[in-house]
Amino acid sequence: MGHLDHAALGWLTPVLSYAMACTGAALGLRCTVRALGATGRSRRNWLLTAATAIGTGIWTMHFVAMLGFRVGGTDIRYDVPLTLTSLLVAMLVVCAGVFAVGYSRDRGRALLLGGLTTGLGVASMHYLGMAAVRLHGDVSYDPTRVALSVVIAVVAATAALWAALNIRSPLAVTLASLLMGAAVSSMHYTGMFAVSVRVAPSGEALPGATAMQFIFPLAVGLGSYLFLTSAFVALSPTAVEREASASAQQPLQSSAR
Repeated sequence: MGHLDHAALGWLTPVLSYAMACTGAALGLRCTVRALGATGRSRRNWLLTAATAIGTGIWTMHFVAMLGFRVGGTDIRYDVPLTLTSLLVAMLVVCAGVFAVGYSRDRGRALLLGGLTTGLGVASMHYLGMAAVRLHGDVSYDPTRVALSVVIAVVAATAALWAALNIRSPLAVTLASLLMGAAVSSMHYTGMFAVSVRVAPSGEALPGATAMQFIFPLAVGLGSYLFLTSAFVALSPTAVEREASASAQQPLQSSAR
């Protein structure tokens, strides 16, 4: 059996990946709350931003954590098309979950459907990302731990969406996103501890790209997108703030006349 190291770069990758998951969750929950206060095209755009943020956060979390993944006795490469597919899956499935919540009449059913969809999206993204790993040897999984990781993903997604629907205060949204970040991270590492590798040393070159060639630049790009979008959303006024400023303007205009 190959020796697996999940934090070859020390605490850097677990801490950074957790920060990414929390940022994506915070932005996603904030946009979902905004969407529920909007209508028409504006609601759709907020929901799309929410889904992109959560999907990006989850994917970046997974692959930043993977930068610290090493297997004794073999190099690791990543299949580029499959890695990109896992990003697309994360976006699309989270999008379905968020839209279920944003447009459903029945909140309870929307929550269960959205949580289940989003949770399964997180899990399928994780295992697709793992399927993109190329190394010299055979990878196998412990079914119990895999099942546990899927349950964690579904419960976490449902809890986060519940928070988005029921919580308005900034402190509560922050706590909810820290919780969702922790859940996404624990799902990731539960899934990683389900992995065992039987190394078959070989001199052959592995197909695919190294983490630094491909994963690192993509993670930096998506991470930048998350932080810039967060800043934009944080600075843009809410519907309530816009109404307040409009009503404050009216007395001024009438007195000017």
